[in-house]
Amino acid sequence: MARYTGPKTKIARKFGEPIFGADKVLAKKNYPPGQHGNNRKRKTSEYGIQLKEKQKAKYTYGVLEKQFRKMFEKASRSKGITGEVLLQLLESRLDNIVFRMGIAPTRDGARQLVSHCHVVVDGKVVNIPSYSVKPGQIIGIRERSKSLEVIGNALSGFNHSKYGWIEWDQNSMSGKLLHLPERTDIPENIKEQLIVELYSK
Repeated sequence: MARYTGPKTKIARKFGEPIFGADKVLAKKNYPPGQHGNNRKRKTSEYGIQLKEKQKAKYTYGVLEKQFRKMFEKASRSKGITGEVLLQLLESRLDNIVFRMGIAPTRDGARQLVSHCHVVVDGKVVNIPSYSVKPGQIIGIRERSKSLEVIGNALSGFNHSKYGWIEWDQNSMSGKLLHLPERTDIPENIKEQLIVELYSK
């Protein structure tokens, strides 16, 4: 399965949440898309609820099924609560860290910046969006990319104190992952326990 590149509002309406950011259409049409979207009253099965939560997490972080399953398997082998570890693994992806640092306004935009070699980790260019950032590593913008308008616009007015696990230095236009976030620090509305239950069947 290729990465989803279709209408994002349609997916957001499917879940009833602005998972890709603020959405004017979703605010007006907060029901599923389709001819009968406003009239659907079917009861969703337990499996359906769990599957929907997994799909929401995949779309939110832009991860494919195979990648997602590998991350879950890694989380299940790690110490700690599997669901929380899974979210920490998703949060530590390079594209997500770039997004959290305000270098890009969306995760899709962050993924593009990484893929096009605009981002450096500990001074070296890394063009793999799924690269797992470790606490203590410094993520910055490539010297010749610092003048890019898209980056300047994203950083302008961004509140860098909103994520306590990330430290940002405006002078060097770089940030450090201080530590992995606790569950309470992750703002995404994802019920990770439902995902754990789905994969545990």
